[in-house]
Amino acid sequence: MGLLMMAVALLALMGCASLPDNVERPLSNAYTDTDDTRLARASRVHENERELAGESGFLLLGNGLDAFTARAILADAAERSIDAQYYLLHDDLTGKLFVDRLIRAADRGVRVRLLVDDMDLGGRTLGAALLDSHPNIEVRLFNPFIRNSSRTTQLVTGFGSVTRRMHNKSFTVDNQAAIIGGRNIGDEYFGADREIDFTDVDVLLIGPVVEEVSMSFDGYWNSELAYPATALLGRKPSNEEYRDGRDRLSTFVAGQADSAYQQALSNSDLANMLRANEIRFDWGPAHVVQDEPEKILADKSATAYHMAPQLRPYFRNVEEELYIVSPYFVPGKAGTAVLSELAETGVRVRVVTNSLSSTDVPVVHSGYAKYRKGLLRAGVELYEMKSRPGKIEKQWQSRGHASAQASLHSKAFLFDREHLFIGSLNLDPRSIHENTEIGVILTSPELVGRIGPALDDAIDRIAFRLVLDTDEDGHERIVWHDAETGETYFADPDTGYWERFWIGLVGLIPLESQL
Repeated sequence: MGLLMMAVALLALMGCASLPDNVERPLSNAYTDTDDTRLARASRVHENERELAGESGFLLLGNGLDAFTARAILADAAERSIDAQYYLLHDDLTGKLFVDRLIRAADRGVRVRLLVDDMDLGGRTLGAALLDSHPNIEVRLFNPFIRNSSRTTQLVTGFGSVTRRMHNKSFTVDNQAAIIGGRNIGDEYFGADREIDFTDVDVLLIGPVVEEVSMSFDGYWNSELAYPATALLGRKPSNEEYRDGRDRLSTFVAGQADSAYQQALSNSDLANMLRANEIRFDWGPAHVVQDEPEKILADKSATAYHMAPQLRPYFRNVEEELYIVSPYFVPGKAGTAVLSELAETGVRVRVVTNSLSSTDVPVVHSGYAKYRKGLLRAGVELYEMKSRPGKIEKQWQSRGHASAQASLHSKAFLFDREHLFIGSLNLDPRSIHENTEIGVILTSPELVGRIGPALDDAIDRIAFRLVLDTDEDGHERIVWHDAETGETYFADPDTGYWERFWIGLVGLIPLESQL
C-alpha cells in the first residue's frame, strides 16, 4: 500500500503536464545529389587508391584531439548538409565549439539537422530552441521529458519508457563522410577535461557505407519520438533572445581563439597529417549495424528492432581470437555462457573493461564483478583499466596541474583479427535491451592486424591482469597483477574498503537489467 500511495503522490505532482500533441515534424531525408561536393571529390581521390568496387575507407580516431579536429574539419568543408546525432551534448568548452561550427556551416547555407537525446538537456530547452531558430538549422530532442515537471518524478513514474534512451553517436557531412564511435560531445571525450580523460575511439568513414549511416539517421530523425526543440519550449524565441544567444556564443568562442586547447587542436596528429598530405585510409567492406528507433517503444522481446541479432553471428563464428573492449561490461548469465564456451573450445577470449577505480559509473561495476570468477574459471582473460593517465598527455594543460583520471570509454570488438566493430554499444543489459545503439563492422585484416598487436603492446601498461588464486585456507580469490610495476593486489586496486563494501552491497540488489 505504501508503494501505491507513493506512486499516486508522484503522479499527482506531475498534474496534467504532458508532451505537446500533434507536433509538426516535417519529414526530411539525407541529400543524395552530393557527388559534386568537395568531400565527394576528395573521397574519389582516395578511392582511386583501391581497385575493388564497393569498398569503404576507414580512418581510426584514437585520441580526443584528433576526434574533435576531424569533426571541425568536416563541418568547415560542408557544402550541403550536416547530420549530427548524439546521446549527450554538453554545454562546456567543446560543446560550445561544436555548436559554433554548426552555426558557421548554417550561415553558409548548409542544412544542419541536430538530433540529441533529451537526457542531458534539463534546463536547456531555450538554448536548443534558439539554435532551432536559425533558418538553416533544425534541432530535435529524442524521447523528451515533459517540460514543467520534475525529471526525477518522470524517471520513477515512467520507468521502462523515459529510462530508455537514444545512445547513438554519428556525424555525417554531405552524405559523403561520417564519424561513428563512442564519443559524445563534451570535454571529457576530446581531451579538454582536467579531471577525467576518457580513452575512446571513433572511425571516420568514406565510401558506400556513409549512405547506411545517413539512412539510420533519417529513421531516427523522422521518428515520432523526435520532437522539435521549439515545440517543447512552447513558443518561438524572440529576436532579442536569438541575438543575445548568438552574441554570447560568439564572444565565448572568440575568447578561445588563442587558448592552449585551440593550439593543441591545431597541432594535433590529424591536423599535422593533413598539412603534410599524409592521410591514408584503410579499405574494405563495411556495413552499419543498429537498433531501430522503434526499439524504445516496443516490448524488449521484439528483437527484430535490435542490433544484437546482427552481431551474434560474429561472436558465434570466432575460431581463434575474440577481443572485447567495453567500458561497461555486464555479460549476464547468457553472455558468460557464450564467452566461456568459446574459451573452453580453444578461442582466446580477452576482455578489457574498467576497474572499480577507473569507472565513472561504479554501480555498473557491481553488476560486472559477480561474473569475474566464472569467466576466469572458463579461461576468459580479464583486464581492468588503470585509473592513472595513459600515454597521451594533455598538451594544453598548465605546468604543475595534476593529470586527469583515465577512464575507458571505447567500445570495440575484434573478431579473429579480420572483422572490427566500432560503435556506441556496451556489452551490458542496458545497451542490448533498453537503449538504442549504432556501430559499424569493418572487414579489414590489414587494419585489425595492426590494432590487435597495438592492444597487445599497450594492455600491460594500461590495465591490470586478473587471475584466480587460492589462499592458504583453500579459498578461491581474484588477484590483480600490474605487469608494468610488478605489483600484486588482493582487492580492487586504488580503492578503499568502504567503496568495495558499497559495491558489494549494491551487487546484491536485482538491478542488473538496468545496468
